Amino acid sequence: MNLSNLKGKVFSKKMDKTIVVKIIKMVKHKKYQKYTKKITKYFVHDENNICKEGDVITFKKTAPISKKKHWTVISKI
Repeated sequence: MNLSNLKGKVFSKKMDKTIVVKIIKMVKHKKYQKYTKKITKYFVHDENNICKEGDVITFKKTAPISKKKHWTVISKI
């Protein structure tokens, strides 16, 4: 997966110009060989408030916008 462009599902849209995107990965444990879910949350800047909860979007890394926002929306899928 390329870290410059990521794809994920919008989980929360409660802030102005900010969305929370969750990416769920299945990771295999080295010793026990079991799969577990690894959930990563990204705070993404949405300038025009075009995204809604449940949308699948692509986003990219940018210069820091605030303390937690380092990503911006490229497009909705």
